[in-house]
Amino acid sequence: MSALEQDVRDRLAGVRDRIAAAARRAGRDPDDVRLVAVSKTFGIEHVLAAHAAGQRDFGENRVQEALQKTGATAGTSIRWHLVGHLQSNKIRKAVGPFAVIHSVDRLDLVERIDSIAAETAQSVDLLVQVDLAGEATKSGAAPELAAGILERARSCTRARVVGLMLLPPLLEDPEAVRPWFRRLRALRDRLAPRARRRRCCANSRWA
Repeated sequence: MSALEQDVRDRLAGVRDRIAAAARRAGRDPDDVRLVAVSKTFGIEHVLAAHAAGQRDFGENRVQEALQKTGATAGTSIRWHLVGHLQSNKIRKAVGPFAVIHSVDRLDLVERIDSIAAETAQSVDLLVQVDLAGEATKSGAAPELAAGILERARSCTRARVVGLMLLPPLLEDPEAVRPWFRRLRALRDRLAPRARRRRCCANSRWA
């Protein structure tokens, strides 16, 4: 085992231990928590080392920069997540390489993704990005628009909304961030009945 592989393995083990401890404190099963390793600033050698250590989900925030990695790992058990903003002119390139798109915030984006997925016989899971803080520098659907996106997604054939996503304000105190996720969970609970027919499960998971 190389020094890189050992370092990545040790770091992953530490992260998983912290996740397991936090899940147990919250009364949750650690196995219900999915770790997505954001690899946007790392080379393919780091991705392969993490994969060898058991990591299966990886996130990238730019479609064009991710395609080399998704191509190099074709045929492996890696699931790629697009965690950054998806531009309309990049949808065709994103559908297929990415199993999950985390940043859907418009009805027309859902429709276009579903159309391209159907055309190419692909399937893709989506998270609706919600803007609760009203920050001009961040994307996201207003809470009142999220319900409309879910309603539209019920008629999709290849794209499936599986939850909500939030980028909270960047604050130094982690405790100050928690209320934003509580608000997201409250929104999830209000919207869940609209999504049950699609059996959605979420970031804040649908019940």
